[in-house]
Amino acid sequence: MSADRARTSFINYPRAQAYEKGYKAPPPGKNPVVKGYTLHYVANFVNALPLVPYLLWKNAGFESLRALKELNNVEPRYDPSVIPLPQSSDDTPAHYTTIDASSLRVPPQNAPGRFYTIADYHDAYKSGRLTPTSVIEFLLPLIRRDAEKHTPYTTAFIDSNVELVRAAAEASTQRWKEGKPLGVMDGIPFAVKDDVDVKGYRRYVGTTTDFTEGKEVGTSWFARKVEEVGGILVGKCNMHELGMDTTGNNANWGTPLNPYNSRYYPGGSTSGGASAVSSGLIPFAVGSDGGGSIRIPSNYCGLYGLKPSHGRVSVEPLPRNGKSVVVYGPLATSMSDLEISYRVLAQPDPTNPTSSQFAPPPPVQAEAPAVGSRKKILGICRPWFDRAVPQVQEACRSALQYLSVEKGYETIDITMPYITEGQLAHALTILSELLSTQPAIAPLTPANRMLLKIAATTTATDFILAQKLRNLLMQHLAHLFTQHPGLIIVLPTTPNAGWPIGDGEASHGMSDGNMQIFNMEYAWLANFTGVPAIQFPVGYVKGSQGEGVVPVGMQGHGEWGSEDVLIEFGYDGEEWLEKGYQGGKVRSGLWVDVLGGAEVGR
Repeated sequence: MSADRARTSFINYPRAQAYEKGYKAPPPGKNPVVKGYTLHYVANFVNALPLVPYLLWKNAGFESLRALKELNNVEPRYDPSVIPLPQSSDDTPAHYTTIDASSLRVPPQNAPGRFYTIADYHDAYKSGRLTPTSVIEFLLPLIRRDAEKHTPYTTAFIDSNVELVRAAAEASTQRWKEGKPLGVMDGIPFAVKDDVDVKGYRRYVGTTTDFTEGKEVGTSWFARKVEEVGGILVGKCNMHELGMDTTGNNANWGTPLNPYNSRYYPGGSTSGGASAVSSGLIPFAVGSDGGGSIRIPSNYCGLYGLKPSHGRVSVEPLPRNGKSVVVYGPLATSMSDLEISYRVLAQPDPTNPTSSQFAPPPPVQAEAPAVGSRKKILGICRPWFDRAVPQVQEACRSALQYLSVEKGYETIDITMPYITEGQLAHALTILSELLSTQPAIAPLTPANRMLLKIAATTTATDFILAQKLRNLLMQHLAHLFTQHPGLIIVLPTTPNAGWPIGDGEASHGMSDGNMQIFNMEYAWLANFTGVPAIQFPVGYVKGSQGEGVVPVGMQGHGEWGSEDVLIEFGYDGEEWLEKGYQGGKVRSGLWVDVLGGAEVGR
C-alpha cells in the first residue's frame, strides 16, 4: 500500500516518513526505591519542599526532550486517533451474539489448562443443566465485600450491587425458560474496571474518594452494549489507584491476588479484572489501557487482552482521564471470548465524535480466513526486543518459531527511532492529562501524592515537545505500515517475567520508578501512537518466590483499525500454546470451577 493510498483510506492518517535513528538503550535508572512507612515520610518531604520535585523530575530524565533538535520542524499531534474510512462492503451486522455457539472457535474440550468459555455457559443454560441465577448465586459469596467471610477472590472486586445483579440474572433465567435468549452472551457474568461509570455504582478509581457523590450517573456505552445482549454485570473491579502504576498494588482496597502465583502482583492497573478472569470467576472483563493496563495484567495473569485503536470503544458519558492515551478493551481466558466481547464493545457510539466514525466491527468469524487471504508479516526491532530478560526472550522466540514454521509468518527486521525518549514523552503526557482532571493530591496514597507532585513540574514547553515526538513516531509507523502491508510489530508484553511482591509493600504501597519504567518499556508505544495491540500468553516460567508458575506474554501491534488482523494473530498464538508449547496451557492454581460449583449448589 502506498503512502498516497494510506492517506486517502483513513481519516487523520500520519504522513509516512522514516526516521533512521539507531537504537540506543536507556541509561540505568536513578530513581530510588521507597516502600512502607518510609514512603509516607518521603512523600510528605517531596510535597513540602519546592525544589525537590523538580530535582526528581530532572533525575527521571524528563528534561531530555529539550535536547532533540530534530523536533524543531515537527508539528505537535495531540490526538492519535486514525480512523479507517468505511468501505462499500462494510455492512452493519444485524447482531453480534445471536449466532450458533458451536461456530465459536473455542479450545477443544480436552485441551490442557482449559477454562470455561462463553460457549460453555451458553450450552449449560441451553441444556437446562444450569440457569444464570444458579451461576450468580454461586459467584456472589465469593466476590462480595459485604459478605460475612471474605474469600481469596473478594479483593478483586470493589463493589457488587447485589439487587441489580440478581435482577439481571432472574431476567436472563426467565428468557431461557421461555426459549427466547438474546444470544450466546445471555446470562454471561462479566465485570468492568472501577474507572467506568455504571448506574447504581460508585466510582472510586481505586482511591477512597467517591467521584460520583452527588451526581446522577448512567452506564457507559460499552457496558450497556454488553448488558443489552444479556450480559450480567456482577460488579466493578479493583484497580491500581488512579491507574498510576502497573503492579496492581492498592493500599486502599487491598491488592488482588495473582491466581498463578500469589507472591506475584497481578499487574495493573486493571488488576481486579485480570485476577477475576484468571481465577475463572468470569469469562471476560473490561479494562482501560493508558500505558499497558490491559496488556500487562493479561500478561501477568496468563490471559488474552486487546488494546483497541484509539477512540474506537466509547466510554461515554464518562470524561476520560488521560484522554489522548487511554482506551477500553476486553481481557479473556480464550481468543473466542476476547473476539466476541470486543465486537460487542466496539459498536460505534453515535454520540461520540470519534467512535461514531469507525465502521461497525464485522460479525464473529466462524473460521480462520483462508490461507493466503492476508499477509503474515512480523516486524521485529531486534535491539529493543533483546532488552527482555532471557526467560522472556526464550518464550517469545519459541512462539515466533512456531508461527513461522506452522502458520506461515514471515519475519523482517525493522527500526524504531527515539524509543527511550518516546517512553518519557508518553509518561509526560499521561501524567499531565491526569493532573488536569485530578488536581487534588492530598487524599491519595503516598506513592501517588509524590508522583503527581513531581509530574506537576512539567512545563507547557515539555508537554508540546512530547506531542511533537508523538507525531514523529506516528509518521515512522505510517512508513512501516505503508511499506509492509499487513505488518504486525512484535514485542514481549513486558521485558520481565512477572513482578514479585516485596516485603512491606501492602500497607503504604511502594515507589520503584526504575522497575516501573522497565516494566512498561514495550507497552507505551500503542497508547502514545493510537495503534491497536493484542497480548497473548506464550509460556510459563518458575517464579523467584511463592508457589506456582509465572506466565509470559507476547504482543503484536497492528496498523490503525486492524483489530481483525490482530485477532487472527491471537488465534494463531493460542494454537501455539495448545499445540506447540510443551505441556500446553496451564490453568491457574486458584481456578474456581464455577459451572461445577453452581450445579452442585442447585
